[in-house]
Amino acid sequence: MKPTTLLSTLLPLTSAYSIPKDSTAPSSNAFKIPTARESAILARRILTLTPLGTISTIFPSTTSSRNPPGIEGKPHALMEYISACDPLAPSNPTLLSLNISSTFRNAANANLSLAITWTPPPLPPPSRSFLSHLNPFSSEPPVQPQSYSAAALPRYSLMGYLEPIPGADDPKSDVGKLVQTCYTNTHPDAKYWLPGNRIHESHFVRLVVTEIYWVGGFGDRAYIGWIDAKDWESVTEKEIEGARLPGEKPLEGGDL
Repeated sequence: MKPTTLLSTLLPLTSAYSIPKDSTAPSSNAFKIPTARESAILARRILTLTPLGTISTIFPSTTSSRNPPGIEGKPHALMEYISACDPLAPSNPTLLSLNISSTFRNAANANLSLAITWTPPPLPPPSRSFLSHLNPFSSEPPVQPQSYSAAALPRYSLMGYLEPIPGADDPKSDVGKLVQTCYTNTHPDAKYWLPGNRIHESHFVRLVVTEIYWVGGFGDRAYIGWIDAKDWESVTEKEIEGARLPGEKPLEGGDL
């Protein structure tokens, strides 16, 4: 039996991208590294499918008396709920800002960054061959499934600033209905701290994206670098739906 190496189990999954094809482009089966524009499509799909991200802020020069002395100017990064629920600006992540949160206190009138990583669906558990199941005393080792290398999976950072989403805090407005329904579909537990709750003051805000830095995986098979904000904003819903990320099931009938 040919020995299985870590490299052989990781590499087949590192280039498993599917991007909607340009119908005007010549047909070719040769592998090519995705362009920055194609990477923008993948990044927007990740935003649509990923509920969590890490927001990095800087403690301002004037901070709460509860903070330790000398904390001003130091970086601060925490996990936050994210979503793509803004009907007015769908390329900007939707966040529920709680006034009690150090992340959103730091972000008031300041720049921040949001780091997002693609997490594929779980791989199937190890299994033995069919013949080994006929013999319960078989010493045949489990067949190891392919594994994802975290270094090979796409991740990126969005830089920008926060601003309110007009009408999103009002559950009776058209925008409020759309945003709050979409957000609680992604985060059902968030229904307890929607705007107007009795626990904490909260507001829906958007992260206005000004810069995007993308790491698609290993550099010999993925794009690494800056994505133009216009490319990020111009991605269509059809392109997002037509793209596939590592670990996702391919579209029926093949790639678009």
